[in-house]
Amino acid sequence: MRVVFMGTPEFSVPVLDALVAAGHDIASVYCQPPRPAGRGKKDRPTPVHARAAALGLEVRHPVSLKGDAEQAEFAALKADVAVVVAYGLILPQVILDAPAQGCLNIHASLLPRWRGAAPIHRAIMAGDAETGVCIMQMEAGLDTGPVLMRSATAIAAEETTAQLHDRLSDMGSGLIVEALDHLATLTPETQPEEGVTYAHKIDKAEAQIDWTQPAKDVDRKIRGLSPFPGAWCEVEGQRVKLLASRVSERAGTAGEVLDDMLSVACGEGAVELLRLQRAGKGAQDRDVFLRGFPIAKGTQL
Repeated sequence: MRVVFMGTPEFSVPVLDALVAAGHDIASVYCQPPRPAGRGKKDRPTPVHARAAALGLEVRHPVSLKGDAEQAEFAALKADVAVVVAYGLILPQVILDAPAQGCLNIHASLLPRWRGAAPIHRAIMAGDAETGVCIMQMEAGLDTGPVLMRSATAIAAEETTAQLHDRLSDMGSGLIVEALDHLATLTPETQPEEGVTYAHKIDKAEAQIDWTQPAKDVDRKIRGLSPFPGAWCEVEGQRVKLLASRVSERAGTAGEVLDDMLSVACGEGAVELLRLQRAGKGAQDRDVFLRGFPIAKGTQL
């Protein structure tokens, strides 16, 4: 098929690779514009931009798709279908209607649960037992379109957003190739009104740990916000990111370090901290972290 690919972050890259490997004709790749990054604040292309360029594909990165010129250029591609995954721009109706068979979105949740910007984070933070990937026919509403295919997967007890992100990206890559192979025979499934939830964008203000909460909630926040923006607490006046954890059966005063293995008491139960990061340092597993920054039993976080 003649495909326009629309995506921006690392999550989208395996999907682009899968479409190319399957032999589809990539008419053009759309992504967000390069933005300042790194210490020098030089413009850096997005992961999709970099990968598309390496593959020798045409890359476009308009700031908006609302203008007549941008819409005419898109229509002139005469695509059979557009594949959209974490693109980051709202698609006007004229864009949605331009490809002969519309625009298909790869969404990292089991719709209608977790429509919106941060479905992977929110699924872990809510303690969902499973999540998955849906191939959705796009329409004007926010992730409201009919679902063509879906695939579910269990969320592991210690899984972080980074780990689940990679698994769902791989699942989406396989599922979209399968969907395009059988597009003419797929039956769109209207999303039910019951069970709709919204995965609102993560706010950095959410990231500070409240040790008075139950251990299961603290653990979910740590794993759900890892690696970005990273849940955090203060240790002897220094901010430390908490990037991996598991629930422990220990108990004590909320915020108290209970042993030499960084078990920390919560309002109910405790969590064992497994991976941490100090400001200006790289992320480290617990044992390595403690060699450079000892935290004694009895310390109050």
